[in-house]
Amino acid sequence: MARAKPVTAVAAAPKYRSADERRALGKALRTAVPRASQAGWKPPEGRFDPVDLLVRSSEGRMPELIPIRYGRMAQSPFAFFRGNALLMAADLAATPRSGLVAQICGDAHLSNFGGFATPERNVIFDINDFDETLPGPWEWDIKRLAASIVIAARHLRFSESDAARAAANAVLSYRERMADYAGMRMLEVWYDRLDAARALKEFRSEEHRAALEKRIEQAAHKSAPDYLFPKLVQHVGDLPKIKDEPPLIFHAPRDYVPGERDGYRTALQTYRGSLPEHVRALFDRFHLQDLALKVVGVGSVGTRCAVALLMAADNDPIFLQVKEARPSVLAPYAGASLHHNNGERVVAGQRLMQAASDMFLGWTRGDDGNDYYVRQLRDLKISPVIEDLDVSSLRSHARLCAWSLARAHARSGDAAMIAGYLGSTPVFDDAVCEFAVEYADQNQKDYRAFLKAIREGRISIISDA
Repeated sequence: MARAKPVTAVAAAPKYRSADERRALGKALRTAVPRASQAGWKPPEGRFDPVDLLVRSSEGRMPELIPIRYGRMAQSPFAFFRGNALLMAADLAATPRSGLVAQICGDAHLSNFGGFATPERNVIFDINDFDETLPGPWEWDIKRLAASIVIAARHLRFSESDAARAAANAVLSYRERMADYAGMRMLEVWYDRLDAARALKEFRSEEHRAALEKRIEQAAHKSAPDYLFPKLVQHVGDLPKIKDEPPLIFHAPRDYVPGERDGYRTALQTYRGSLPEHVRALFDRFHLQDLALKVVGVGSVGTRCAVALLMAADNDPIFLQVKEARPSVLAPYAGASLHHNNGERVVAGQRLMQAASDMFLGWTRGDDGNDYYVRQLRDLKISPVIEDLDVSSLRSHARLCAWSLARAHARSGDAAMIAGYLGSTPVFDDAVCEFAVEYADQNQKDYRAFLKAIREGRISIISDA
């Protein structure tokens, strides 16, 4: 298969064009790629075996953790969808492209959006996972989001009409927000953020708003050092050590963890160099005390992920998450990254797409040759509990996700051209809704094939539920 050429989301325009001219250019793209052509899903002839592709995506992961990954994916069609971004990336590559590029998330499903604290300690709602980020067709993000909405709605046993309406409503939100961003000054787009107050207004029920406010309070409590330190750390003599909770948190043998012998000095220095100068001054106050491996997420299980404990004083800790950054699943279809370090790819994409990012966000490379990115652990992070959503709150959460995507795409892409392509009628909304419903059917078939492979012994699982 021929690899796509690298693309960049930010390119210098050959000449100045007004917003109206750019909208007209975006509208003209409909001639070659009609909005209605984005509708529906039919697997191409000779489509790959989904189980083979899944197994391929596990290559290079920690072998003892791969069965945990498969066990988590086996829990439901929605968990399967979450855990296998490569599968949909390969399918999206066969769908029509408008020709417009933005920095995209690459894994824009419902659970990869939520709340977190900015460096100013304000709570905002935004995309919170960028492992697959690359410049690429903006349609891929909104299609993956819409499909995840339908799959989640079916998981929650909502009606098919409720599932379709929730997906269409999210695409409508994206289209309307993009039209708003197309009319804003560029600095206004970059300053815009979905703070907690704005996000809560999207939930029409007072009960839902009260529940979310309570979750924000709980997240703030659980992120505080006075809560995290005794929960995650024990003292071995006078030394603080991260508690082992196998198989999810554990200390690996000395020879197993790259960089352990030199105290991770080389990796830490590279990470330090990736931080802005003023953050380096803060980081230098902390000293590494311990590091333990940690199992995270669904699709990330089996990649090398660790929790690092650093101390500035006896009662002054910080926890950093160090996560392996593999090549994006989009790379064979959207083009290889321009960054030589995949950790830098993740960090650059995150800073470009998020309204505000963790100030400790940085990257490094281990002496095992693997790339990593680093961020704070649990910095007031609030992830949606899909099982707790009803029809109304699902629609509200989906609208917020679409709003966040529109803002992120407007920062790196041309909002006026995208808005011109989308137009002011629901043609694109209906098309993507139809795609989402039919792709949810495809996901169900692939999930059944996955379960069959488990029954036949092609795949081994470990359940940690």
